[in-house]
Amino acid sequence: MAKRAEVGAKSGRGHRAAFERARDVRPAAITGRERPRDIIEGKFPAYVGRQERIAFSLMRRSIEEDARVFLTLSGAMTPAGLHASCIIPLIERGIIDVITTTGANLYHDAHRVIGHRIREIDPSAGDLQYRLAKIIRIYDLGFWEETLLETDKLFSAILRRPEFQKRMTTTELHYKLGRQIAAIEDALGITEPSLLATSYRYGVPIFVGAVQDGSIFLNIVKLKRLLGEQFKLEIDINDDVFEMGAIQHHCFSTDKKKMAIWILGGGVPKNYTLQGEPLLDQILGVPTHGFDLDLQFCVDPVDNGALSSCPAGEGHTWGKVSAESVAHGSMYVHTDVTAVFPWLVYALLSDPTMRRAPSRLYTARDRAVERLQRAVLARRKSLMKTIDYPLPERAGVKKKKKAR
Repeated sequence: MAKRAEVGAKSGRGHRAAFERARDVRPAAITGRERPRDIIEGKFPAYVGRQERIAFSLMRRSIEEDARVFLTLSGAMTPAGLHASCIIPLIERGIIDVITTTGANLYHDAHRVIGHRIREIDPSAGDLQYRLAKIIRIYDLGFWEETLLETDKLFSAILRRPEFQKRMTTTELHYKLGRQIAAIEDALGITEPSLLATSYRYGVPIFVGAVQDGSIFLNIVKLKRLLGEQFKLEIDINDDVFEMGAIQHHCFSTDKKKMAIWILGGGVPKNYTLQGEPLLDQILGVPTHGFDLDLQFCVDPVDNGALSSCPAGEGHTWGKVSAESVAHGSMYVHTDVTAVFPWLVYALLSDPTMRRAPSRLYTARDRAVERLQRAVLARRKSLMKTIDYPLPERAGVKKKKKAR
């Protein structure tokens, strides 16, 4: 008993010493003359505010340490304009290297390109009445039903072009779509570019993990049923997943760069990006260590088992995030993305040093896939041992005796 008390006392002394080294919570009065960075670093002492402060420091670290930044974007953020206010400026500063998002975010972004408007509406005004008025609602945003019909025509016309008549990954699909949308923007003199066009111009690959869960793909379905064999576009989801792993392998193995993941929301974009690491290590046997920096903005509780709420520590048990990241490079900010992220981007971009040359990772796709394929083939002998399992026979079915 005395020995246990002695150990406990030593442990308590360690906690007291660590406490004495901790940051003092004593923010000075706000004067209105501070820089945005000063406010975040000095006036956000606790609770969600402290989470924001740490997330901001990780955003700065991502750039200062020249990490490749993988941004995941779920929900309906382009109707809310988050791409225009935050993501496109980050791409133009060379800060975002790879994007994983939903088909909806890319589809709804095209409404404005062809002259349609998304307006603020009252979410409690009555959905039955909105339907009769042919107004589509996304919480407190609305647009005419004809906006969807015109956007369907736009994508149907683009997708019938010769360069789309092949099998491809989602990154190639969205690069080609971005090139067409960029040409339309140039022809119309549009000064507020779309996410697709901007990503094309800066060579940022766009993955969509559930491509079939969006209206761009619904128009692919329509064209296939209408045109039959004349329409040859297919999405290769096998190559798409392999390409995500290949680009991550390229970043840390070939370019020798750290990797950061900035998660806006959760859902499929989050997991589709993070699963590149267990694909490499667990499935393909190619050594990796997980993302080096991990920050997330999401409102979901962390105790319901949903992937959207999974923090970095849980991700580390899957090999998605490094141990160093869990200890010193991760933060889950419990907040709505639209309420916090624009403020942090403003503070970040207020510093003129927060920029770098675009990595243009889209141009590295083919080389990255080839290198990962060579790494897989080099492990073929050991990997072949992982594809068999002694499956039990069905009840009542006897093995046939071999003929002598």
